[in-house]
Order: sequence, then C-alpha cells, then structure tokens
Amino acid sequence: MEKRKLSFWEIWNMSFGFLGIQMGFALQNANASRILQIFGADVHELSWFWIIAPLMGLIVQPIIGHYSDNTWGRFGRRKPFFLAGAVLASIGLILMPQADIFIAILPALWVGAGMLMIMDASFNIAMEPFRALVGDNLRTDQRTLGFSVQTALIGFGAVIGSWLPYVLTNWFGISNSGENGTVPLNLILSFIIGAIILVGSILVTLFTTKEYSPDELKNFEDEIAHQEAIAEDYEEKESRLIDILDDFKKMPETMRQLSWVQFFSWFGLFGMWVFTTPAIAQHIYGLPVNDSSSAAFQSAGDWVGVIFGVYNLVSALFAFTLPYIAKQIGRKKTHSISLVIGGIGLISMYFMPNKETLIFSMVCVGIAWASILAMPYAILAGSIHPKKMGVYMGIFNFFIVIPQIINALIGGLLVKYLYNDHAIFALVTSGVSFLIAAALVYKVQDVDDVVQS
Repeated sequence: MEKRKLSFWEIWNMSFGFLGIQMGFALQNANASRILQIFGADVHELSWFWIIAPLMGLIVQPIIGHYSDNTWGRFGRRKPFFLAGAVLASIGLILMPQADIFIAILPALWVGAGMLMIMDASFNIAMEPFRALVGDNLRTDQRTLGFSVQTALIGFGAVIGSWLPYVLTNWFGISNSGENGTVPLNLILSFIIGAIILVGSILVTLFTTKEYSPDELKNFEDEIAHQEAIAEDYEEKESRLIDILDDFKKMPETMRQLSWVQFFSWFGLFGMWVFTTPAIAQHIYGLPVNDSSSAAFQSAGDWVGVIFGVYNLVSALFAFTLPYIAKQIGRKKTHSISLVIGGIGLISMYFMPNKETLIFSMVCVGIAWASILAMPYAILAGSIHPKKMGVYMGIFNFFIVIPQIINALIGGLLVKYLYNDHAIFALVTSGVSFLIAAALVYKVQDVDDVVQS
C-alpha cells in the first residue's frame, strides 16, 4: 500500500481552513497595536502586550500536537482541534475591538489584551494540526506542493484581512475614526467578518478532507521506508504528555539546525508586526510619538493594512512558484535567497520617501514570507517519524515563539532607549535579522530534498 496521490484541488481543500485562520491573524497583526494604542498603551509598551501571542504558541502547540497524534475518534484525528480552535478564535476576534463594552468591569486595555490572548491560544489550537495533516496525508513527493498551497491560502486570507478595514472605509464609506478611547467602526466590522470567514473556511476542510487512520498510516510503504530510515530516532512506547520533554531532547538534527534559521526569521517578523504602525505614523506621516487618535494616525493604520496586504498577496502568488524553484536549485538555496530579499525590503523602509514606495518594500517581504511559511516545514517533514509528526510540528513552534518572546521583552526597550522612540529602527533591525537567518540556512541538512539536474 502507498498513499494516494492527491489532486491539486484536494490539497487545496485540505488546507482551505488556513485562509480563515490567517485572515484572523492578519486582522490581529495589522491592527492589534493600533487598537491597544487606542485603549491607552504607549508605543514602548506594545511589545509587552504582544508577548501573549508567542507564549500561547509555546504552551499550546506542543500539547495540541501530542494529543492530536494520539487521538482518533469518529470525527478523525486532527479535525476536532480545527473546529474547537476556530470557534474560540472567532469569539476573541469579535470581542477584542469591542473591549470597551466591559469597561464597567475592567479597563478596556486589560480586556483587549485578554481577548488577544484568547485569539492567539485558539489560532494555535487550529493551526498546529493543519501542519501535521499535510505530513499525514501527502506523499513525500507532494509535501513541498502541499506546504506551498498552504502558504498560498495563508497569503490570500491575509490579504483579505489586511485590506478589509481600508476597503470598508474607502469603498463603502464606513467610518475609520472614533472618539478618544473607542475603536473605529470599520475595525469592529472587519473583525466580525473575519470571525465568520474563519469558521466557514474551517468547515470546508472538515467536510471535504478524509484523514488516514493510524492503522492505515503505519501500513503505507513510503511511511514504512521513512520509519526505517530514521528508526534510531524513534522508540515505540506508550505515549504520555510528559514525553514532550523527551521528544525535545531527541529532536532530529535537521530540526536543531533549522531552529536557528527560525529564530532569526521570526525575531524579524515579530518586530515588523509590532512596530510597523508607529514606525509609519512617525517616519512617513510625520506624527509625534504620542499621537494615537488623530485622523492622520487612523489613516496611517489603514495604510499599514494595505501594505501588509501587499506582502501577503505577493506571498500567495510566489508560493505557487516555490515547488518549481526548489526543484531547480534546492530548498535551502530557495529559502536563503528569499530571506535575503525580505531583509533588503525591511531595511529599505527607512529610505522610502512616501507611503506609496513602501509597496516595493512589502513586495520583498512577501517573497520571504512565502518561503518562511513553506520551506522550513517541507525540509523538516522528511526528518520526522510519522507517529511523531504532530508533536514535532508543535515542538518546532518553540523556535517560532521563543524569538518573539525575546523581541517582546527587549523590543520596546530598544525603541525607547536605543532608538529614542523612533520605531523605524525596529524595522531595520528586523531586516538585519532576516539576513542572518539567510546565512544560517546553509548549515541545514535537508535529508529528502530532490534537485532536478
């Protein structure tokens, strides 16, 4: 027996839920700093609020990966986690921009941060099993395509989420301004729409995708060969939650090498997500650091959504070319070149004379983002035992969230004390971080890469 080769549209439907997940992430990434500033957060405090996101990933993803590896019921192995995460995330999306309705109980800033925590925990509950599902359902020769399609859907969802507030204001005339301490209506409606699309897209995957049972997986010829190839890294025994610590110590060498690439990639991404709004407001719009309520600030925030949509659109389109490029020059070289381009894009933001030229910067970032979402996972999947796919995809998330936690702890201090409240230098730092990641890619061993000669 061997796994059935899936059609493009079967792979598309299998990953379709990522469109909704990433739409929610995009709304959060482009607007959370803006919302928290409206509720009273200072610029140098923003990264401290954002620490919630990586902490949730650090805690939630390995646990969800462990239980999804070891759970099989009438609704499947990974599917129950998709749905639970989507429902909880939709609640956070609806309530975060409306946190001021709870002001009689708690300050809006606290409630907003709490909703951010719920969203992030829930996104992680839904996201991790999607990564593992690609490893479960696809043959080795289809995994690069699988993660690339997933990246494309992530990009399309992020474009919708990033552009939605701007579209509601400029196409439908919905207000993007509010009284001091209140979130504009265009943001509130955007988050509600995002919640609806999130649940709907998850349901598409649930109803169109079949999962292989654990018994089926262990009998596939390609999985048997793969298990034998890495047998020294796997010991058959009853699985317990505490084994996550043991799995961490026994992680494949390829994962250890990729961990440094991931560290610098995600350190840079986190800085971009947190500080782009204040950086553009100050550096391009010429606003003072304490402005978080003027019409110009709201326009800057909307423009950040537009350019974030640009990098996500480029990512979605570039993702379709990744399997071809990787086949020609290898996955490592593809990833390294993409990171260099992204690093140049982030650094270039300092030199751009107006908001329109920032589009070029985000085109470059989009190329890197596509590769970050696909290449490391395609490289990693070949080094993981099939019965550990979920937990190791969750552990791999450590190397995404730890750099974000570190950036969250020091990013605001760097902006305040080293950069003298000029947030644009946080984006330059992110660009340099991408370049370091690009250099570290060459130390990674890709055990099942196939380069067409």
